[in-house]
Amino acid sequence: MSAFGEYGKEPLRLLKESGFIYFLNPLKRRPNATEIVEMAKECEGIVAGVEPYDAWVLDQLPKLQCLSRCGAGVDSIDLHKAKEKNITVLNTPNVVIQPVAELTIAMIFDLLRNLTFQTLKFKEKKWEKKAGSLLFGKKIGILGLGRIGKRVAELLRKWDAQVYGADLYPDHAWAKNNSVPLVSIEELIKISDILSIHLSVLKESPFQLGEKEILSMKKGSMLINVSRGSLVDEESLYHALKNRHLSGAALDVFQEEPYGGKLIDLDNVILTPHIGTLTEQSRLQMEIESIQNLIRYFCG
Repeated sequence: MSAFGEYGKEPLRLLKESGFIYFLNPLKRRPNATEIVEMAKECEGIVAGVEPYDAWVLDQLPKLQCLSRCGAGVDSIDLHKAKEKNITVLNTPNVVIQPVAELTIAMIFDLLRNLTFQTLKFKEKKWEKKAGSLLFGKKIGILGLGRIGKRVAELLRKWDAQVYGADLYPDHAWAKNNSVPLVSIEELIKISDILSIHLSVLKESPFQLGEKEILSMKKGSMLINVSRGSLVDEESLYHALKNRHLSGAALDVFQEEPYGGKLIDLDNVILTPHIGTLTEQSRLQMEIESIQNLIRYFCG
């Protein structure tokens, strides 16, 4: 992980009381594969962020028994290699639900009311007004109805938005109880005024919102991606935003991070540096739970 224990003392207290011999990442940034191996070659347990634990890295960590992911996604870990080497992979899936859902809602309102756009105009000392749009009555498509997608849908329903959903393995009972019609992925992309992506990256069912899918979206619709950067073709998105086929987009994740691509030059896109789970409260709780996972694994 790039940083640990910044938002409270409880994670480090738990580590000290556990009796584990431990050290913190001295780089204060996300390590690359070589740096992981150099730091962790003697480790039996690791609290992991989104740094890469591919087959090569795991092969270089002969003593590793448990990877405790501080967060939900485990797509940066080669799970097949971990299973082959009998490495247990744990995560903290429930903590991330509320912060990511709230960021999604914030991005929707920012796009609809042009908040970032108007602020940037103000900072240019320009008193210019651009009409926004109401959430009320909008068709919001939730692509991926896992824990986070469901929470976003539940929050949006309280504002009387028309929420639709699509998932590779849909929860029909939940959808019925929450009045969320389930449609195919193709139909969801076509009917949504705002499409919000909350899919997991699945090797057995790969998906990307590419040129074909983006061009099939409503003219003037909006896109939000707080899931994984690989799920959106950034080049196709750039052209769709530039020629105003899409009126706006909000992205918290990118194919390569840190991001420095052409989307930065557009005035109809909101970009944040992968902060979906980064609130003081959720970050602290993720760290606590990731340490508790390690303690339970090694101490029973």
